[in-house]
Amino acid sequence: MMVSPQKPTRDSKPPSDEVSPWALAGLGTQFFASILLFVWVGNWLDRRFDSAPLFLLGGVLLGGGGTFYLSYRQLTKPRDSNRHDRDSTPNT
Repeated sequence: MMVSPQKPTRDSKPPSDEVSPWALAGLGTQFFASILLFVWVGNWLDRRFDSAPLFLLGGVLLGGGGTFYLSYRQLTKPRDSNRHDRDSTPNT
């Protein structure tokens, strides 16, 4: 007897080792929003202290670098759902 493969349904969740495409789209949106926010704050500080473009460049570097680091950590974290978050207590 031959068993036909099941087709994925709309309600099925991706396996735990796959990253959702929506999560990746969220990372891009987060990257854009973070840089935009830090540029806006840097521009505001430059106008307030008359120090253009010091805070603007700092905002670009801090917003872009910080978001890149957080995105990298999120994309490289282990995907195993049974693994605990590096608990240092011994199991007894």
